[in-house]
Amino acid sequence: MRGQNMRRAAAALLSIAVAPIVLVPIVLVPIVLVLGAARLAAQEAPTDEAAKADAAIEAAFPTAPADWQSRLVPDRTMRACSAYRNSPPKTAAEAIAQRARAAIAYPADGRLLGDWQRGEAIAQSGYGLRFTDYPPRAPNGGNCYACHRLGPQELSYGTLGPSLLAYGRARQFGAADAKAAYEKIYDSQASFPCSNMPRFGANKILTVEQIKDLVALLMSPDSPVNK
Repeated sequence: MRGQNMRRAAAALLSIAVAPIVLVPIVLVPIVLVLGAARLAAQEAPTDEAAKADAAIEAAFPTAPADWQSRLVPDRTMRACSAYRNSPPKTAAEAIAQRARAAIAYPADGRLLGDWQRGEAIAQSGYGLRFTDYPPRAPNGGNCYACHRLGPQELSYGTLGPSLLAYGRARQFGAADAKAAYEKIYDSQASFPCSNMPRFGANKILTVEQIKDLVALLMSPDSPVNK
């Protein structure tokens, strides 16, 4: 009797050990099918989403003025960033940055710092590019405080971008850093491909002189940013 019980126990253990091995191929088939369908959906989704987004934008601005129409059409950089969901691979990122750097217009006089007081006014101003600002009745602003902290006296500022408090002082007011700041403001894609920061110079939002004033706000020792 004892021998029979031992044989039965061994047979039970053997059936338990073998069962998963037999079931593995059956379980893997639906998993593979699900993964394949998910991968196919992921490949098709961006195209579908892009088409829906384009249609929504076109429908939302049926009577846009002629000089606004170009704003509804993404340029080469925006198309690339949308295709890669703002995370381009290295080669695509380098191509974006190279195009942006090649198109930067520098001041004719070679001076990158303007007037920091005018720069503060530009940073505080959110005027421009809104329906209520058309036709333009004043110079565009940079609305910089919407994303950055700059002067210590301003208590209302956004945090989408990094704090710029003590920006110039932290960099010892270096000429190379002033140039880098000018380039970032002119076209942020030159420094950070697929950045969320507006391309103020490349898209004609701000003039070269206004950008110089913003650089002065960041880099001048007299600016409140550096106090």
